[in-house]
Amino acid sequence: MMKESCLIIAGEKSGEEHAETFLPQVLEAFPEMNFFGVGGDYFRKLGVEVLYDLKDFSTFGYSEALLKIKFYFDARRRLVEEVKKRKTKFAILIDFQSFNLSLAKKLKKEGVEILYYVAPQAWAWKEYRAKSLAKATSSLYCILPFEKKWFGERGVHNIVTVKHPVYRQYRDKLTKAAKDSKNILFLPGSRDSEVKFHLPVFAEVIKMIKDMGYQFHLVKTESAKQKFYEPYDHLFDKVYASTELESALKSSCLAVASSGTVTLTCGLFGVPTIVCYQVSEFNKFINYTFINYDKFVSLPNVIFNQEVFPELLGERFRPYYLLKKIKRFLQTDTYEKVQKKLEELKAMFESAEDSAAPHMIQSMKERLNK
Repeated sequence: MMKESCLIIAGEKSGEEHAETFLPQVLEAFPEMNFFGVGGDYFRKLGVEVLYDLKDFSTFGYSEALLKIKFYFDARRRLVEEVKKRKTKFAILIDFQSFNLSLAKKLKKEGVEILYYVAPQAWAWKEYRAKSLAKATSSLYCILPFEKKWFGERGVHNIVTVKHPVYRQYRDKLTKAAKDSKNILFLPGSRDSEVKFHLPVFAEVIKMIKDMGYQFHLVKTESAKQKFYEPYDHLFDKVYASTELESALKSSCLAVASSGTVTLTCGLFGVPTIVCYQVSEFNKFINYTFINYDKFVSLPNVIFNQEVFPELLGERFRPYYLLKKIKRFLQTDTYEKVQKKLEELKAMFESAEDSAAPHMIQSMKERLNK
């Protein structure tokens, strides 16, 4: 008799990190079930049969994704074939929205129950994806406070809000910003392109305010080449590794950060932040041509649907504008107003479920018992 099986897809390293919060419990609940799909070393360690390594799946930017279109089509076809061959009843699809949503439609036709972890950012662009989720998925697991209501209003059922990984990582360590500190923290990003575009502008601003009595701190990430940092090292009074982000935030009164998940980390630590982002000319073209999104990009702003953190994106990411925003924070009552909003932000994340595991296990057991 063929063993019951479950497909699981983590197309990026962050997907495996999400899986750490529920997969061990799910595997323990179904010791005889075969789990297979896309993942990395963590999945292999747990005994998941890895058909594709996540290193082959992950891309950055539209140019990389375009070059791998054939690979993704071939992988999707093979995964569907494996599902048919194994008579798979369940699929856990983690984030990686473009690939996983197209796969979900195919799997639904095969009668697979789909548990989708980390809702696609349909609220930002491609709202029609909410309809796809409503049709294809059995359960949706959200990590942002407003998403349950947003997707529920668009026909998605069986929605569970679970704690965001950033909140889960730091929840016992969260404090308010060191308001009386004289340390300004710069977070240029984790990729070569981000550090390359952001640090020169940061450097210009530091030169303009170096006589104001502030210390300038920097977080370096191991994932970016050190050659992009070296011309600016002398401008910073202290440099932290990415593993020291908690310490860096706790000692800072203000942060200047590349747009990304780190803006949520800054928010949860109560650190008022100015959000910046610049991209390559090619990615600018794609954004302006094909993506109709003109709302906020930093997660605290998205959650509140208002500007809590100033955003300097694209052409507005210039030394003059950044200097103006820094002075506004340091010389007005804006700082206290932002900190009050960040207390509200922290409270929103406290009420979510600790793990998706109990809900997933219950859903799978109900299907098996039918």
